[in-house]
Amino acid sequence: MRRSFFFCLLFALTLAFVMVSSFAPTEGSAKKKKIQSDEQKKTGSQQSGAMRGKEQAAKNAGTATEISPGHADARSAVLMEVSTGTVLFEQNADEPIEPASFTKIATLYLIFEAIKQGRIHLNDEVLISEEAWRTGGSKMFVGIGTRVPLEEIIKGIAVVSGNDACVAAAEHLSGSVDTFVDAMNRKAKELGMTRTRFLNPNGLPAEGQITTARDMATLDMSYLKAFPEALGYHSMREYSYNNVQQNNRNRLLFKDPTIDGLKTGYIAASGYHLSATSKRDGMRLIAVVMGAKSTPIREREALKLLNYGFRHFTLVQPFQEGQAVAKARVWKGLKDEIEIYPGENASFLVQQDQKNLLKWEIHAPSDVTAPIMANQQMGEIVFLLSGQAKRSVALLSREDIPLGSWFKRSWQSVASLHAIDWRWMSTVLGGLSIVVIVFILLPRRKSKRA
Repeated sequence: MRRSFFFCLLFALTLAFVMVSSFAPTEGSAKKKKIQSDEQKKTGSQQSGAMRGKEQAAKNAGTATEISPGHADARSAVLMEVSTGTVLFEQNADEPIEPASFTKIATLYLIFEAIKQGRIHLNDEVLISEEAWRTGGSKMFVGIGTRVPLEEIIKGIAVVSGNDACVAAAEHLSGSVDTFVDAMNRKAKELGMTRTRFLNPNGLPAEGQITTARDMATLDMSYLKAFPEALGYHSMREYSYNNVQQNNRNRLLFKDPTIDGLKTGYIAASGYHLSATSKRDGMRLIAVVMGAKSTPIREREALKLLNYGFRHFTLVQPFQEGQAVAKARVWKGLKDEIEIYPGENASFLVQQDQKNLLKWEIHAPSDVTAPIMANQQMGEIVFLLSGQAKRSVALLSREDIPLGSWFKRSWQSVASLHAIDWRWMSTVLGGLSIVVIVFILLPRRKSKRA
């Protein structure tokens, strides 16, 4: 009988302990329920947002279907918001066309990338080969056999579109032009430029060298996001080297003070190109116009697209870059609190007349349990337009938080008992007590009958 009693008591205590332990804050399903209950408490508490990607633009009620800048007087054109990648206007965006000097943005991309990686430096002395010196077309007029600081080479490419500077940079970075061009094409593929093929670093006519306005917009967007410092060169209105002073080929720099880049291009086979970028009220747009019939036309059409974009759209940015949007208590960890950040740009592109219909909700847990890894998802921001979810941005941790000491974990397990619904627990324990009593009394009855 005593043995039965102890077995029953041990069973009851074990079951109770397991149930109590389940109330400690954990990740997984329990955490999801916690998040949901927090959401209900926070309904309507915070507002604003952003769309990303061409496929999302259509979901933005009225994005480019109800308003339009009209036909662009060029073979192809694209208007894109840079931070989200949203395409606001496109015309024959996938038509194959020779890139001309737009090619130089790919060359500059590789240069700035190598600088960031520490493989080359702005003060490097670039040796000018005969091949670079002999390169025709637009030039910065480097001298054969001379050594030119890499930063001057960058200015020569960005400001005066020097074909000779491109060849010199390619040789300095990769040893040969062919090797550099291979790297250009690998980078194009990496960036998603599926219809582009480069054959030289400067855009001089070459049979089979091809691109599209969409690919060029993709390249420009990636370039500006990765190397915003490059605009310091592209916005220079003039540049002088070797006693030759030249104006920037992008004449919109002289017509609109908000325009600070980016690149022009021309060859007879394709016509006149211009990618122009401007930032107003915190929103940066880039207009890519390809195959215009003259320099004034490409400038007029690019400016028309930019003005259309700024007039009809706005970028709502509810959070400062690098700002934590939530905090959570950490259980059983070395730290007691963790800050939670958006995993990507948390902004929302919307039509001006829909700005007041935009809201956002932060879905984040109030507590989490260690261990926590850096970049671990810890909720999301949901952006809503007219009450409909349009975009979600993952919320992430930015640090590792390992388990705390054994004493801290044990103490917090005990402290978590306050979260238990004791009415429900008393019902469970009462039921277990009845089971124990039945197991105790049943053997006694059998012994009396015997």
